[in-house]
Amino acid sequence: MTTTNPTFDVVRSTAASRAALVVGVLLVALAASLPFWGESSWMREFVEIACYFIFAMMWNLLAGYGGMVSIGQQAFFGFGGYVMLMLGNFAGINPFVAIPLGALAAGLIAVPVSFAAFRLSGGYFAVGTWVIAEVFRLSFANVSAVGGGSGTTLTALRGIDKSTRESVTYWMALACVVAAIALVYLFLRSKRGLALLAIRDNEVAAESQGVPVARMKLAVYVVAAFGAGLAGALYFVGNLRISPDAAFSVNWSAFAIFMVVIGGLGRIEGPLVGALIFWALNKFLSDYGTWYLLGLGLLAILVTLFFKQGLWGYAQQRWGWSLFPTQRRHAAARTPIIRP
Repeated sequence: MTTTNPTFDVVRSTAASRAALVVGVLLVALAASLPFWGESSWMREFVEIACYFIFAMMWNLLAGYGGMVSIGQQAFFGFGGYVMLMLGNFAGINPFVAIPLGALAAGLIAVPVSFAAFRLSGGYFAVGTWVIAEVFRLSFANVSAVGGGSGTTLTALRGIDKSTRESVTYWMALACVVAAIALVYLFLRSKRGLALLAIRDNEVAAESQGVPVARMKLAVYVVAAFGAGLAGALYFVGNLRISPDAAFSVNWSAFAIFMVVIGGLGRIEGPLVGALIFWALNKFLSDYGTWYLLGLGLLAILVTLFFKQGLWGYAQQRWGWSLFPTQRRHAAARTPIIRP
């Protein structure tokens, strides 16, 4: 006699995620060819969007997944930019090679910084990270070798013609975006990702289950600093000039919070949607001055009131869209069992 026995399979992908993978590969391949047929202004716009997205993605990893709300991530954004510039201008290293080195330096400096930051929690942690960023800003503003308070120019790229510089910057930005998405996605699907979510929900309960809370928080803090430094180094390679006020402005964290809240906190798709919306608003409405800032604030208020999970969070809840599923779902499967 043949009967069926219900079992369960663990499903980690969806039809939308599989389709998104195919579309994403095609879009990346098409985007990689843009320097051969596109306008230089398109490449500059993409680099700007890429920097917004990477920085917002790292803030989302830190706050949305790790529960550590920081308003001082611009410390690592600016530090990565300044290290890239110093390596290029003073050490003779190609600035494109110096981009990942600047990101690495930001990740390394985050280790001693964490000793001070992790003494605080909650709102004190948020304010403390902002104070740390201000210390970074004032420190670089007093270094005359990098222009002091007025900043300086990236002179290491003078020997490279404009078209080559823009193309390589664009390809670097594209590679950084793909790498940021892939690394965060794979991390969240791993056991460490589950541990991070457990820490976010309840540190005491997570530690009681054997999760190394302090080590995990440090690892996420360092990774977020690395990503912020990567975005900063990439941004100032494209901008060709850096200054303390531009590099360490609290606006960077404010913009990241806006993008993540608009798109959806604790979702990989959230920073992507938020970065595109922020770029569009900045592109077409920034000429309106204070009205533009009021519009950003009003939009953020409306989203938090009517779409508490962000725009992508609402779409995911309403239609089940998930391009980067990190959760594990049980799907029933009926296995035939042959009995005599």
